[in-house]
Amino acid sequence: MKLTHSRAVALMVLITLMWSIAGVVTRQLEVARSFEVTFWRSFFTVVSLLFILPFFQGRAVFSGIRKGGFVFWLSGVCWSVMFTAFMVALTLTTVANVLVTMAIGPFVTALLAHVFIGHRIPPRTWLAIAVASAGIAWMYGGQMELGSQLEGTLVALMVPIAGACNWTVVQHSRSHGKSIDLVPAVLVGAVISSLATLPLAFPFSATPHDVGLLALLGLVQLAIPCVLAVRCAGVLKAPEVALLALLEVIFGILLAWFGANEVPGASVLAGGALVIGALVVNELIGWKQRA
Repeated sequence: MKLTHSRAVALMVLITLMWSIAGVVTRQLEVARSFEVTFWRSFFTVVSLLFILPFFQGRAVFSGIRKGGFVFWLSGVCWSVMFTAFMVALTLTTVANVLVTMAIGPFVTALLAHVFIGHRIPPRTWLAIAVASAGIAWMYGGQMELGSQLEGTLVALMVPIAGACNWTVVQHSRSHGKSIDLVPAVLVGAVISSLATLPLAFPFSATPHDVGLLALLGLVQLAIPCVLAVRCAGVLKAPEVALLALLEVIFGILLAWFGANEVPGASVLAGGALVIGALVVNELIGWKQRA
């Protein structure tokens, strides 16, 4: 089926909904916690991608992994940090805290690209970064008396930082004529994440119910949407992808609110509103200027 623009938009909405189930599903776990949760999700992501990638790209995908250079493997390491930090953060703090913290990813990426590969940051983006920073500071300030909440939010901060490093390295490589296939890099990241967290996951305590839910996350929340998102990125413009990706924050908070009775705090709602508002305004202005 040809992926038209309208189909790509609809598919991105579905992808963000799939991404957003992580929080509410994690809240249904019986005993599995922290690194064991991360291990099982990453493990089932590996299993899922080993079937999905050959279907989309053929067996050549495995030879591509074997021939992957330093940048490819560095991208895989970045993915592994993102996978691990995301799930550990969900076990330490609220879903809203994690998702709002992750939403600053585009701004962290802009700063790293500006410092390391010389991308120019327009004034509107500098202003948006300042507003988003104020939102994050507001959210963190409201958690200073909640040690575990703040710890979880700081762990979640590793996700946008690793994502920004990943994008910057890949962009720098592509600007020098070396193309990096991000989907196999996702598989590498899941393998590294599962191997790194396996020793920390012992002794296993997950019930069959927990393992089933984590298998669902590995397939439906990570493997399938990651492959589909790469396809959408080939049809949609970057601002469209950035704006549609924000739906994950909204869907995720609402699902945790109504599906797990996890009501976001006032500081998270206020700080999150600043972050999301800054992102939306920045992308819309940039989109209009390019048009």
